[in-house]
Amino acid sequence: MVEIATLKTERVILRQWQSEDYKPCAAINADPVVMKYFPSCLSAVESDAFADKIVSLIAKRGWGLWAVELVDTKQFIGFVGLHQPEAKLPFTPCVEIGWRLAKAYWGVGYATEAAQSVLQFAFNQLNLSEVVSFTSVTNKQSKAVMQRLGMVNTRQNFEHPSVSTESPLREHVLYKITKQQWYAFHE
Repeated sequence: MVEIATLKTERVILRQWQSEDYKPCAAINADPVVMKYFPSCLSAVESDAFADKIVSLIAKRGWGLWAVELVDTKQFIGFVGLHQPEAKLPFTPCVEIGWRLAKAYWGVGYATEAAQSVLQFAFNQLNLSEVVSFTSVTNKQSKAVMQRLGMVNTRQNFEHPSVSTESPLREHVLYKITKQQWYAFHE
């Protein structure tokens, strides 16, 4: 049996998902503001299937897109973690870092704080050589988080194959950080 990692920062806990996380996750995935840079919002059924897959991957590997819970209130606010993209992208195979939080929790540093903990885990426990992150070129908020993490724009934009060719969201920017860059950024 694989040991499932749990990460903790001053304000958040990143942990395996619980059944009570599914309903608030469905609300996040149905919010057009949160899902602005995705092809579409998810129905409750689609969101539950998405969460089931995340739970399964964490159970299999011990890590993944962890549920994020506030330390003080134990409230689920979204997810942050690592994922191996299934889509055939110009830079796969790779491990990406990603996040999705409820709108009410934007702008107070939770995504950056949780993601810093995830990168520390990626480089210290998993011994990864690099981690990538990507989003629509128009997603300024996610790009700002990537920059705060010390990630570097590779200037290798690409067309995401899962996004319609007519969509303004199809062009994506690729950021990455190597283990050496991570250590240098945190000296």
